[in-house]
Amino acid sequence: MSKSRALQLAELGVPGAAVGAASGAVVGLLAAAVGQPIGWAVVGALTLSVPLALLGAGYGAIAATGWFRPGVFAPVAIYWMLGFPLSRLVHETVTPALLGGSFTPPSDVLTFLVFQALVSMGYAIGFIWLHERIAPHWLMRIQDHNPAAQALFAVYLKQASAMWEARESKRARRSSTGRDRPRAAASSSGVARARSRRSS
Repeated sequence: MSKSRALQLAELGVPGAAVGAASGAVVGLLAAAVGQPIGWAVVGALTLSVPLALLGAGYGAIAATGWFRPGVFAPVAIYWMLGFPLSRLVHETVTPALLGGSFTPPSDVLTFLVFQALVSMGYAIGFIWLHERIAPHWLMRIQDHNPAAQALFAVYLKQASAMWEARESKRARRSSTGRDRPRAAASSSGVARARSRRSS
């Protein structure tokens, strides 16, 4: 891979890195809010933000290859099912060491990883929701000097166009159905009156 290509992919990873870093910062704020010492909260936020940011950046770079596509959740879920538990393992193991202790992994690493894999589904939903609202604006901003961003932005435009057309088609069908109902009711009423006259 050339240096220019690597720089292009790194630039694509900025939105994902931002979401990952923000996620770690939120964890730190929550830890401080529930009464954890400020130092522990700051270090804990750092040890979670770094791996999540790196994985978020990796998501953006991989998306440029076509492995991840807008509106498709399954690949994202698998990515974070692997990445999120590892990030939490780093968080749990490294935080005590940075606070002056020793590296302390969870007592039952396998159970810990399985549980975090379950939690990762919620994180994957939040990540993709935020990423797909941030990334298009970033891609539009950098596409003039980044061919990879231009190509990925075209994918987002195609997806947005397909969603808009589907929504408009659904509205048209609803509108058509709404217009047909009064006609059907009037026709039924006319038939009923005609039958009544014949019987009388």
